[in-house]
Amino acid sequence: MKYRRLGKSGLKVSEISLGSWLTYGKSVEDNTAEKTIHKAYDLGINFFDSANVYERGEGEKAMSSALKAYPRESYVLTTKAFFPMGDGPNDRGLSRKHISEQLNASLKRMNVDYVDVFYCHRHDPETPVQETLRVLDDMIRQGKILYAGVSEWSAAQIEEAVRIADKNLLDRIVVNQPQYNMLNRSIEKEIIPVSEKYGIGQVVFSPLAQGVLTGKYSGKDVPKDSRAANKSINNFIANVLTDDNLVKVDKLKDVAEELNTSLPTLALAWVLRQPNVSSALIGASRPSQVEENVKAIELELSTEIQEKIEGILG
Repeated sequence: MKYRRLGKSGLKVSEISLGSWLTYGKSVEDNTAEKTIHKAYDLGINFFDSANVYERGEGEKAMSSALKAYPRESYVLTTKAFFPMGDGPNDRGLSRKHISEQLNASLKRMNVDYVDVFYCHRHDPETPVQETLRVLDDMIRQGKILYAGVSEWSAAQIEEAVRIADKNLLDRIVVNQPQYNMLNRSIEKEIIPVSEKYGIGQVVFSPLAQGVLTGKYSGKDVPKDSRAANKSINNFIANVLTDDNLVKVDKLKDVAEELNTSLPTLALAWVLRQPNVSSALIGASRPSQVEENVKAIELELSTEIQEKIEGILG
């Protein structure tokens, strides 16, 4: 495994990280989830991602239960808050009340004293940014959080958070968790430049575009055991399964074959070519997928190959 700093912080995380969204606590049996997490750890992955909203805490429980086999200091654990966890008016958002209550609930579910990274799962227009940053700073000083981050915030929102933190001598955010892959490059224009300016790293989710970049949807065939076949989650990839994207995927397969590698390995290596990316967050449902995905850290893409990929992606 190879490791990168999380932004400009001193924390080092594995280039491939493992998440629990759409998998652990629901669609993957506990025994298989545990074997997958153990395989990731054995391969050198030290970065494990979850959130309170993943199956209402069941994702956190499944991941933390498997990680209990290892020393707490040997891995980096994350969680998040923002989305509704109840029907009350304060059961959502980034207020002091919601963040404090949800963080404490997450720590209790995972049976840990702290999380290494706590993300604001989205931006909350109804809560002053200073209130959110202040409670994160308080939680850091209490030792319940070591580093603070955000997910899917715009460049302007990230810049505002840094400005307010500096003005009030609060801990800065050090990481952003956006979607990024060959078929979704929106962060390249503004988010990456702003993040580089302020020392914020990207931990990107959906690096394989919800499985589209594995090539299993060629011809728009939908395997019965795939995410696209799951009616509860297929809306997330409906916009990716376009004719244009599937043509690109077929051409990218040819590039992968030229390099004697798989399309998922190529797609992950392409994400990791970006120096502002601290880690690519995968969602493996079985140990063999983790083994395949970690091969990406050894694949160096030449300038010629990168130019060829750029020509395909347009």
